[in-house]
Amino acid sequence: MHKRCQVLGTTTGFGNNVSHSHRRTRRRWNPNLQRKRYWAPSLGRYVTLTVSTRGIHTIDRLGIDAVVRRLQARGEQF
Repeated sequence: MHKRCQVLGTTTGFGNNVSHSHRRTRRRWNPNLQRKRYWAPSLGRYVTLTVSTRGIHTIDRLGIDAVVRRLQARGEQF
């Protein structure tokens, strides 16, 4: 599964673990991705999205129809 939020485009972040002695090793921050199923009245069907928790908040705020229109304009598959 590609680690990317379909709504916001959030991807994995990279950086360093820094120990007390200041040695640095590479690490990554994975987004908190969830597979959610929404009923899209404009499409008349369920839509399954891979979204981050902030993406879920965005869908709650804007509405699923607005988000679906935005995804269709980008050419996103769902």
